[in-house]
Amino acid sequence: MTYIHNMLFAFTVLSVFTLQSCKDDSTETALPGLGYTIPASYSTLANVNFDGQTQRLNQFLELKNYMKTANVSGVVLNENRLLAMFENNSAAADWAGTYQDSKQIKNKTLAAVQDDFTSLLNSLVASSKSTTAHSEGTAGVISSSDNAKSYLLNGNGVDEAQIFEKSLMGAFIAYQINEVYTAPGKMDVDNIAVTEGKGTAMEHHWDEAFGYFGVPTTFPETKDNLLFWGSYSEKRDALLSTNDEIMTAYLSGRAAITNKDLVNRDANIIKLRSALEKVSASSAIHYLNSSIANFDDWALKGHALAEAVGFIYALQFNGDKKISTDEVNELLVLIGGSASLTDLNFYGVTITDIESATTQLSALYGLDSVKDAL
Repeated sequence: MTYIHNMLFAFTVLSVFTLQSCKDDSTETALPGLGYTIPASYSTLANVNFDGQTQRLNQFLELKNYMKTANVSGVVLNENRLLAMFENNSAAADWAGTYQDSKQIKNKTLAAVQDDFTSLLNSLVASSKSTTAHSEGTAGVISSSDNAKSYLLNGNGVDEAQIFEKSLMGAFIAYQINEVYTAPGKMDVDNIAVTEGKGTAMEHHWDEAFGYFGVPTTFPETKDNLLFWGSYSEKRDALLSTNDEIMTAYLSGRAAITNKDLVNRDANIIKLRSALEKVSASSAIHYLNSSIANFDDWALKGHALAEAVGFIYALQFNGDKKISTDEVNELLVLIGGSASLTDLNFYGVTITDIESATTQLSALYGLDSVKDAL
């Protein structure tokens, strides 16, 4: 079992700066006492660049879409291509998009768990080679009872493609936002010299954290082509208002950096991490609910439980998380019999187990009033 250390970052304000007033703009929001305004949209900011993050999210999207092709019986995944996509070996990856050779997913994933994701890809390829339908102990494609959906499950009833995607949203994307780009190593940098097209070093790192959210610069007004966390924030927004919560943190934190206000920068780092964590926890509950609603349909249940487990696993990659790593592992064991992504088995889980997991997550994240509607 891979153990993820609980990384807690404390932000210390080293200097006190005089706040700089910005020109009044009706598209911005002035907050009492700040002495500067908060931009209404990322699109109004100058010197913003997060191209590297966009490239990696698009690589992840291509990898996700290729994995999903195995949900059709008879499709065998190419192991070399899958691994090449993870590592950005362009010749073997056969990308549809254009990516710089230096941009890849694997080296931006927490080093301690990279091998787990490689193993998941290898196992997914092996499952795709099955020539029979899924049953307990046998990998294969299985259709829902109404034949509307088909998914490739391994012999333990696990949709490995969903485990890979949702877990990697944590170990790669959330990790980069929470533990890299809003952490001291990227925040304790120069915030004076402006580079054309990028801003100060601190502004640029913050913008790269925004780039990993996977939304347009005019989000949430524009909701086209949402990727990963941006997509799931939108799915949870009707009940939890996560879109505005996350964007307010991003925009307020960026304004604080520009105005040398490290106190409010740090406050918005905490708000951002908390909001992303809420998206993950509420999405886990959503899929736990779905698994109960479809408990007798192995296609839908194996798919939903995999998504739930992936989102629970993803909660770990946040130094300010409400849940402990031990509690994450306990929930993974409760649902899948193991805290290891490569050793999950859904054939032992009961409705009582799933309800228990839902209750624990809901109580911890203050979601009792909406958990049944998620």
